[in-house]
Amino acid sequence: MISPRSRATATAIALAVLLAAPSTASAAPGPGTRPDATPAAHAATGPSLEVPRPTGPYATGRDTLHLTDRSRPDPWVPASGARQLMVSVHYPALPGSGTTTAPYMTTDEARLMLASRGLEDVIPATTVSATLTHARLAARPAHGRFPLVVLSPGFGTPRTTLTGLAEDLASRGYVVATVDHAYESTGTTFPGGRLLTCAACEQTATTGMAAVATGRAKDLSFVLDRLTGRRPAWRHAHMIDPHRIGMAGHSIGGNATASTMAADHRVRAGVDMDGTFFDPVPAGGLDGRPFMMLGTASDHHPGGEDESWDEGWAQLDGWKRWLTVTDSGHFTFTDVPVLGGQLGIVDPEAPLSGERSIRITRDYVAAFFDLHLRGTPQPLLDGPTPDNPEVGFQQP
Repeated sequence: MISPRSRATATAIALAVLLAAPSTASAAPGPGTRPDATPAAHAATGPSLEVPRPTGPYATGRDTLHLTDRSRPDPWVPASGARQLMVSVHYPALPGSGTTTAPYMTTDEARLMLASRGLEDVIPATTVSATLTHARLAARPAHGRFPLVVLSPGFGTPRTTLTGLAEDLASRGYVVATVDHAYESTGTTFPGGRLLTCAACEQTATTGMAAVATGRAKDLSFVLDRLTGRRPAWRHAHMIDPHRIGMAGHSIGGNATASTMAADHRVRAGVDMDGTFFDPVPAGGLDGRPFMMLGTASDHHPGGEDESWDEGWAQLDGWKRWLTVTDSGHFTFTDVPVLGGQLGIVDPEAPLSGERSIRITRDYVAAFFDLHLRGTPQPLLDGPTPDNPEVGFQQP
């Protein structure tokens, strides 16, 4: 049982460490567990949390897709059948349209994320699941064709942790597809009453993390097929300009970005947000396509002593930037710091405020894609600026 003092301490650091390490499948109910049928309402039982408002000129809509790649079995649980993915698609929308605000995550997804770290008695699952977002369901799409950006989350973390970035990019005029890969998060809700947990977390000690990155590359190429092919899976696929596709990812999702670019030339530009290159950047580079590495300032490496960024940087053969953020941590580039800040939480090892964390992430990622998918000059990427003293430009 948690003592009052321990409970108070845990509450103070809970959001900061919420996603600090991947969980194992045994930490949560098995794949057959039935999730909540209805997403959490926005009336939380604890402090009210909110993803910061998007900064672009467009309203935003959100759809959810369930995609099945019948050409290959699931790599982690082959007995489950074909590979399955859940995709949140954020898009520029007409103002005032849509039904209700899109939910952040289901209560059961939040509960599994908390339980895998022993926090189910510290933070109510409904506090996390009821986080207020700004995208609207069934919103009417804005007129025109827009670049597509694919987002891939960290290993063991749900795609919802990139909601703040996804909504902001959509508000700036991008279609954004954020992907959950089956059996690679603490818990992802699939149709048919299934809540799939992180079976992959138990297997990477044998397979290695490179297998995650290369497996995701196959997943993400399939997502591109289903969004831009002749019979697209998304009802508003006409919005997507298939000649302007970018990708960004956090942690292993950042590695998967480079792996996808190496295998799929449809992806024109990529961003790695603090992800080790377990699957190395190819010796021949990425055929001159632009790539940005955005990470922590600890020894200029995402893992402190990780040398993969030095090696990856040397192989990149096109436009490239290596940016580091002072006082940041591994989850600075996700929703975690901003939600923690709303609970009065400061991670002593990553004291950069949630407000600055999400502002820097949004601005620099958007500037990168504005430059390389739209051809709009971006002085922000030319060097240090007085308005962003935390961001350093590395020149190895």
